[in-house]
Amino acid sequence: MMISKQEILNASILIVDDQEVNVQLLGEMLRDAGYACIASTNNPYEVCGLHQNDRYDLILLDLQMPGMDGFQVMEGLKEIDTDGYLPILVVTAQPGHKLRALASGAKDFVSKPFDLVEIQTRIHNMLEVRLLYKKLELYNQTLEQAVRERTAELHASEARFRRLTELSSDWYWEQDKDGHFTQAYGPVLEMLGILGDDALDKSKDEKGGLRWNETERETLEANLAARRPFLDYVYSRGNPDGSRQYLMVSGEPMFDSAGRFTGYRGIGKDVTETMHPKEELLTYK
Repeated sequence: MMISKQEILNASILIVDDQEVNVQLLGEMLRDAGYACIASTNNPYEVCGLHQNDRYDLILLDLQMPGMDGFQVMEGLKEIDTDGYLPILVVTAQPGHKLRALASGAKDFVSKPFDLVEIQTRIHNMLEVRLLYKKLELYNQTLEQAVRERTAELHASEARFRRLTELSSDWYWEQDKDGHFTQAYGPVLEMLGILGDDALDKSKDEKGGLRWNETERETLEANLAARRPFLDYVYSRGNPDGSRQYLMVSGEPMFDSAGRFTGYRGIGKDVTETMHPKEELLTYK
């Protein structure tokens, strides 16, 4: 991230000094150096209002002014630039004021009478830092906005995905890496025979009526244990009335950005009505 010379010369500068001769001297020096956006005021009471409207990249501020000195001006500017960065270069003839000015929020200082080479160098350096700071702030804002927009898109996509799975299946489920259900939409627990604390009864439900085909369930659990995806896997259970119920499930393992396994997600559907006697016989061969 670089700042060009032209960006520095186009930066906005405000000169604040109650002595018009000093304002003219600084303004002429800046214009000779190629700076294009220069404003000035002899009235310290106007500074906060001017900065509120124009947000200057640099303020050249005299400390010794009647009625309202530079320290009071800085206190007012702090209420405008609440991020704590005051783009102020103080101008003072009092050596004892330098440290106090820096402690009050100024970023640099020059002494009167002016050394034109020194003040030009300090102005250039301060503007470069200030513009870099603003560019970084803008970049961070743009990045945050992009993250917010992408997050909203992902949430919307997830909502659409869940809606589609709800329309195309009887239930949707997610498990963590330990096999515990973290999300379940539809009669997942009932269909999969899940009891309290995520315990899986492979043979019968709590009432002792439903009986699973253990071979089919073991195949399904082997897929889960091996973290393999599976598509349209059909398994069955016996109902108390002697009929059989067929369930079809599809699932895929989930991994984080580092490739670590985080769990499973999938959909399921009751396909009993679509099973024919011939298919039922093939299931048990």
